[in-house]
Amino acid sequence: MTKAKPVRSSALSNLEPEPAAEVGQNRGARWSLVETHILEEATSLFAGRGFASTSMQDIAGAAGLTRSALYHYFANKEAVLSRLVSDGTAVPAKELAKIRQRTSLDAVEKLRAMAYTIAYQQATRPDRFKVLVLSESELPESLSKAYYDGRRLVLKEVSAVIEAGTRAGVFRPVDARVAALGVIGLCNWVAWWHRPAGETANSEVARTLAEMAVASLAQADPDDQSAPLSTTDVLGMIKKDLAKLEHLLG
Repeated sequence: MTKAKPVRSSALSNLEPEPAAEVGQNRGARWSLVETHILEEATSLFAGRGFASTSMQDIAGAAGLTRSALYHYFANKEAVLSRLVSDGTAVPAKELAKIRQRTSLDAVEKLRAMAYTIAYQQATRPDRFKVLVLSESELPESLSKAYYDGRRLVLKEVSAVIEAGTRAGVFRPVDARVAALGVIGLCNWVAWWHRPAGETANSEVARTLAEMAVASLAQADPDDQSAPLSTTDVLGMIKKDLAKLEHLLG
C-alpha cells in the first residue's frame, strides 16, 4: 500500500533539501526560506496546542514536508524551540550589544536604536514572542536557562545605556534597571496589540515606540535643578503614551 504524501505548500513545493552530501553547499537563501517557513508553522502549532502536545509529524504536516525532510533542518522539536529561544533572546541581545558599543552614538541615540530594534522584532514576529512567553513553564531546563540568560543580557544592555545617559546628564536620574524594564516592556507589548501590516507600518510603530522610550527618560533641560521624576512617574508616562498610541492605531 502506497503511503499518502502530505499536502505541500505551493510556495515550498520544490524546496525539498538536497542530498546530505550537498547540504553544506546549499545552505543559502533556499535553506533559509524553508527554515523560516518551518519555524512559523511550528510557532502556530506551539501556540495552539502547546509545546508538549506538538509532534515532529505535526510540524512536518503543517510545513508541507515529509518527516524525513524535516529532520534535515531540525533534529527534533526541542531543536525547533531552541531556535525560537535563540532568535527571541540571544540574537537581540547581540544586536543591542553592538549598538551599545558604537562610539559614534550618544546615549540618547543608542537608546532610540535599541528600543527600535526590540519593538521592530516584536512588531514583525509577534507570534514568536507570545509563544515563548506562554511556553515558559514548558521549556526544558537547558532551554529555560538560555531563555532567561538571553533576557538578562537584553536588560543588561539597555540598563547600561540608561546608566551612561544618566551620568552624562541627558537622562533623568532614575533607577536604570527599573527604567530599562519599562522601556523593554513598552516595546515588547507591541506583540500583543499590533497586527503586522507591511514593512512601512511595522517600521512606523517601532519608530514611534522608540521615540516614546527616549522621551520618557530624556532630560528636557540639563541645567534644570528641579526635583527629578521618580521611577513611578517615568513608568506612568510610558503607560499613558502607550495608551494614546493604541487609541490612535485603533
